[in-house]
Amino acid sequence: MTEKKYSFVIAGGGSTYTPGIILVLLDNLDKFPIRKIMFYDNLASRQKIVADACEILIKERAPEIEFVQTTDPKEAFTDVDFVMAQIRVGLYAMREKDEKIPLKYGVIGQETCGPGGIAYGLRSIPGVIEILDYMEKYSPDAWMLNYSNPAAIVAEATRRLRPNSKIINMCDMPVLIKDRMVEVLGLKSRLELQESYFGLNHFGWWTDLRDRNTGRDLMPELKKWVSEQGYTLPAERDHQGLDQSWMDTFAKSKEVYDIDPNTLPNTYLQYYMYPDDMVKHTDPNYTRANQVIDGREKTVFGMCKRITDRGSSEGEVLELDEHATYIVELARALAYNTNDQMLLIVPNDGAVSNFDETAMVEVPCLVGSNGPCPISQGKIPQFQKGLMEQQVSVEKLAVDALIEHSYQKLWQALTLSRTVPNARVAKQILDDLIEANKDFWPELK
Repeated sequence: MTEKKYSFVIAGGGSTYTPGIILVLLDNLDKFPIRKIMFYDNLASRQKIVADACEILIKERAPEIEFVQTTDPKEAFTDVDFVMAQIRVGLYAMREKDEKIPLKYGVIGQETCGPGGIAYGLRSIPGVIEILDYMEKYSPDAWMLNYSNPAAIVAEATRRLRPNSKIINMCDMPVLIKDRMVEVLGLKSRLELQESYFGLNHFGWWTDLRDRNTGRDLMPELKKWVSEQGYTLPAERDHQGLDQSWMDTFAKSKEVYDIDPNTLPNTYLQYYMYPDDMVKHTDPNYTRANQVIDGREKTVFGMCKRITDRGSSEGEVLELDEHATYIVELARALAYNTNDQMLLIVPNDGAVSNFDETAMVEVPCLVGSNGPCPISQGKIPQFQKGLMEQQVSVEKLAVDALIEHSYQKLWQALTLSRTVPNARVAKQILDDLIEANKDFWPELK
């Protein structure tokens, strides 16, 4: 019997992450065979820069794969097995506003956390829902693998607005951290790790890590390392090629760990535990968005244009997006019913027994052809429970605000965020965000 080959559409084809994802897909054709790759984006000119180069990469490495770039939803979402969504509504211009507006008031501006994350969430939700509806209209048996940020708010919205849809919300930050853990431990792959973890997206903790093959408890060695160095690695063992802001983040994890040395934290907790420190070390005139625009975006687009002009990738240093291996692992688990364990964002439904049943939690799941099955993490400690209850309320109120067009609930969401000092500042930030997002948000009343 001939092995089935799958069709994949990348929604957000003009993303700077797309070439790295394509390279990962091409590098894993023996594990996950593909017959067709399509790019879909509502900005044809931006997508064309990336897509023309990726078409050359595909022809060089797997010419049998059909490739299509389009802005037509019917063409993009017809005959699709998997939709990989990585959209950024408003592009980096709006991310820059998400970051700089809160900083005017001494509040950290970040693309997924605090006021900036809430603003981005209200822009992302309609776009993700639109893509999900296209998929269900033209390929109702497909799965949507959603990487679009901010994943927590988007996941809450899809749970409520499309409760029966075949969408799986996911995040690669734990993957990035586990790859660093593997370096600390001297293991070969994160697939050797068996984990217990609970939290919300960008807001979680590991409670147990073991060697999947031997059962050896890895937490003591990891805790010792993180207590001394955070998730920082020696230069000769750090292969992720990240910039200084990420190095600072990994170093800061030491302080986040100190708050609860019984667990290992997700790095994003720095924004909630030490928001003043984050503000102090952020240039309000040149934020992360500016760094990406001047760095990654220019580099990737420049590379794509050179490949297209030459008609060849020869001479280019091409880097696989290792985080995208998570997409392949998830797609394989769904396609082949592997029951692999993966960390995903799912409805709680008892996975954390002493927490809101309706919350979208991030926990280990067994993934097969029917989707993810959460693994029970039992009861969680009062410290984390209190933090999570506050944060999940932020996310629920933000989604309420979008659905109900409610100014009051969005003000409440910002006020509840640990990154915002008081309700007065929350209102000032909100009013500025409303003006900045008038082309994206509904009118709030």
